[in-house]
Amino acid sequence: MTIESSLPQSIDSARLEQMRIEGKALLLDVRTAAEFESAHIPGSVNVPLALIEKHPEDLSAHINEEIIIICRSGARAQRAQKLLAGVGVLDTSVLTGGIEAWKSAQGAIKAGPTRWDLERQVRLVAGSLVLSSIALSAVAPKAKYVAGAIGGGLSFAALSNTCAMGAALQKLPYNRQGEVSLKEAQVRLRQHNA
Repeated sequence: MTIESSLPQSIDSARLEQMRIEGKALLLDVRTAAEFESAHIPGSVNVPLALIEKHPEDLSAHINEEIIIICRSGARAQRAQKLLAGVGVLDTSVLTGGIEAWKSAQGAIKAGPTRWDLERQVRLVAGSLVLSSIALSAVAPKAKYVAGAIGGGLSFAALSNTCAMGAALQKLPYNRQGEVSLKEAQVRLRQHNA
């Protein structure tokens, strides 16, 4: 049996609410700082997936309790769960359906200025590129290959559960506002453990 297969896979919104009230787990939100600022579960700690991807060992040293990992829909949380398992953090669960399921279940939300989440930005950019390249192909026939490349990229993203376009969009200033440094993330995790 692999480490991955021994991980608790998910937790529903009702169970998370009970654990949140009891203070029994660290709620780790792995969305971008901008997404987190827009809306998050009170008491959750924001450590973006990009930071976990770069520094899993450095962050794991500051985790000493059960973790519920949260993102928009669950995909980034599952990736974070695997990364943390790779450095020995095994007491983790992923919020089924992410923050969207939490909102649907009428869970408590701390709201800030509205921002588009990363997945919505990817849909806008990918759709715009496909539409533009199809329209442009009327005068420049080779432009249709851009639409094909975007379709291939989206298919690969679905199969690999990664997203190169999302990774690129994360680097835009819009998504970097309030960005979390490694040192800041470590402080947040230590404060939660105190």
